[in-house]
Amino acid sequence: MTAMLKGLPPILSPELLYLLAQMGHGDELVLADGNFPAVSLARRLVRADGHGVLPVLAATLQLFPLDQFVEQPVAVMRRVDQPEEAAPIWNDFQKQLDAAAGQPVCIERVERFAFYERAKQAFGVVATGETALYGNLILKKGVIEAETFSYD
Repeated sequence: MTAMLKGLPPILSPELLYLLAQMGHGDELVLADGNFPAVSLARRLVRADGHGVLPVLAATLQLFPLDQFVEQPVAVMRRVDQPEEAAPIWNDFQKQLDAAAGQPVCIERVERFAFYERAKQAFGVVATGETALYGNLILKKGVIEAETFSYD
């Protein structure tokens, strides 16, 4: 079932919307690829089977502010085979993140087992069907500034 509300990306399930709404400033969200051990690591798990990380990331960033008070509000899992090389999907992550933030976003590269430990502490994990290797990232939630809303 998808969220059928105006202005919400339909790829965001009610469960994922609820998870995002519960998160506070500084909480972290893992968007995980299909190989990630999401079930064994997640404190709170939301499934997004059949969707890749990129469309889930794009939809999430429409509602989710990145933390502006840390140098690297996003982390990826460093490659094991070539630790100094970027995984191909990271270029797409960077483009989406920069576009959503309106400025370049610094991405931290975290060693595999350190990434797993950080994922264990994350507020939630979204398990996608992403097939790209190293298609995992951690997003740190920022502050939503108060807006003046009128019911007139």
